[in-house]
Amino acid sequence: MAMGSADWVPASAWLAPGYAEWPAPAPLRGAVACLWASVVPDGADRAALVLPDACSDLIWEQGAGCYVAGPDTGPVRTVTRAGTVIAGVRVRPSAGGQLFGLPLSEIRDQRVPLADLLPDTARRLPATLTAAEAAARLLDAAGLLIAGAEPDHAVTRAVTLLHDPSARAEDVAADVDLSVRQLRRRCHAAAGYGPKTLQRVLRFQRFVRMLDTPAGPPDLASAAARAGYADQAHLTRDCASLSGLTPAGLARVRGPRP
Repeated sequence: MAMGSADWVPASAWLAPGYAEWPAPAPLRGAVACLWASVVPDGADRAALVLPDACSDLIWEQGAGCYVAGPDTGPVRTVTRAGTVIAGVRVRPSAGGQLFGLPLSEIRDQRVPLADLLPDTARRLPATLTAAEAAARLLDAAGLLIAGAEPDHAVTRAVTLLHDPSARAEDVAADVDLSVRQLRRRCHAAAGYGPKTLQRVLRFQRFVRMLDTPAGPPDLASAAARAGYADQAHLTRDCASLSGLTPAGLARVRGPRP
């Protein structure tokens, strides 16, 4: 399932500092949420705050090689050296365990060298590649991993249902014809979280997306209700746990985005 970088990253992207995302090619969209690249300009290192999003990522970093970012349960502060280019494939919550060949809960809150998980794939993605060549190989590697994986359709359906903040794990399990215990085990394997944690992260991401709209969020009480929180205090507790900041503080950090 060769894709090639022409299907992914515009040539000018490697010259534009900052972070950008692109849709995955159609054959990969069932398992891949997006493709992304980060270019840190020369002159200064860049600090970033990575928030839990229920996804895992296959990442190639210039000078470091390829690694897998497991699903996070809290904020991760990173510093990337000036002049570094990073490319990534963001894997949907229902697909990570199957793609990387292990229960995803084993690498939750970790960054693991790809060589420790998939050495043959890692050998095709050395740190010495050019950014464009790495993008092409990274996308091809994702295609091969997806082609060789067996999707867990029950978890895929469960993730869809858990986007509803009012959904109950018991009802979701019944909908996908599993016991609650079976659903928990299979969510840990595929997504790295149990269903309740997964639902919590998905709800938080709904609030984060409000912050990222050009107009920014409505007042916090309205944002809490729209995101599915019981009240503003509930939002504040989850935001502190998942970002290390208050909702207002997180809004200031992210700011309106074009």
